[in-house]
Amino acid sequence: MQHAVSKAIDAISNVIIGQENVIEKLFIAILVDGHVLLESVPGSGKTKLAKSFAKIINGSFNRIQFTPDVLPSDVTGIRFFNPKTQDFEMRTGPVVTTILLADEINRATPKTQSSLLEAMGEGQATIDGITVPIPDPFMVLATQNPIENGQGTFPLPQAQLDRFLFKINLSYPSIEEEKEILRTNRSEDPLQSLTPMLSLQDLQEVKADIQLVTMSEAVTDYLLRIVQATREHPDIMHGVSTRGALSLMKASQAHAWLRGRSFVQPEDVKALAPFVLSHRIVLEMTATFKSGNMEVIQAILHTIDVPVEIEGS
Repeated sequence: MQHAVSKAIDAISNVIIGQENVIEKLFIAILVDGHVLLESVPGSGKTKLAKSFAKIINGSFNRIQFTPDVLPSDVTGIRFFNPKTQDFEMRTGPVVTTILLADEINRATPKTQSSLLEAMGEGQATIDGITVPIPDPFMVLATQNPIENGQGTFPLPQAQLDRFLFKINLSYPSIEEEKEILRTNRSEDPLQSLTPMLSLQDLQEVKADIQLVTMSEAVTDYLLRIVQATREHPDIMHGVSTRGALSLMKASQAHAWLRGRSFVQPEDVKALAPFVLSHRIVLEMTATFKSGNMEVIQAILHTIDVPVEIEGS
C-alpha cells in the first residue's frame, strides 16, 4: 500500500509543481486524523491543492470562503421548518465532507472559528442540539494570508491552533518550477486529467497499519525531551501541550510507514517537529522581535542529542 500512496503523491505533484513535501504532509495528516493550516500569499495554488487531494482519494470536497459575516450555522448547518411537509428538516453544512477547505479562516469571527472545533476534535457537528456524524476520514485544510493580519482579521486562538497537526508555510516556486507550472497550464487545467488512485477504504486500511508502527523507548524519550525543552525555554511563554506530543508521535509513525518501516527513527521525529510544534508555542514578547516560532523550534532541535537508533523495538 506504500507504493500506492507514493504514486498518489507523485500524481498530485504533477499538478501542484514543487510542493512534494507539502503533499506528503497532507497524506500524513489525513492518515492520523489530523488537520492542516496553510499559510501563504494569494495565488499560490492552495485551492487547487485541496481539490487535487480530494480527487486522488475519491473523497468529497467542500469549500468555505470565510468573511466576518459568515455564521456558525453556515459551517455546520441548520434545522428549518418546511411548510410543505409541516415538519422540521435538517440541512447539513459544508463541514460534512471528506476534505473541507476553510479559506482565509482568520477572516471569520472567533465564534465562527470555534464552530469547527467540535468537527476537528470529535468528528461530528451539533446542529440545534442534534449530533450529526462526519464521515471518516475527514480533514480540515485551513488557509490564512500572512500579509493580512490587521483590520478585518481575527487571529486564531491557541486552543484552535492546537487542533491543527501541521502549520505549513507555502513558499514561492523556483524559476524552473514556475516555468513548469506555466507549461503544464498552457492548454488545459492538469487537475482535469487527475483520476482517483486511492479509495476511502484504502485509507482506513493504511490508518490501521500505521497504528502498528512501533516507537522504541529511546525515540520516545527523544520526542519528550524536545517537548519538555519547549516548556523550559526562556524565550517561550507557553510550551507544547500533551496533545502536541501525541500529534508528533502519530505523525512520526505515519512518516516512518511512508518510508516502508515498521518502526519510528529519530529522523522521523526531527523532520516533522518544526511543522507539528511551531504553532503550538507562544513566545515571550521580547523574543518575537528576535526570531519566529519555527526558528525557536529549530534551535531546540539542535540542542537535543539524537539517539542512535539502528532498528525498531
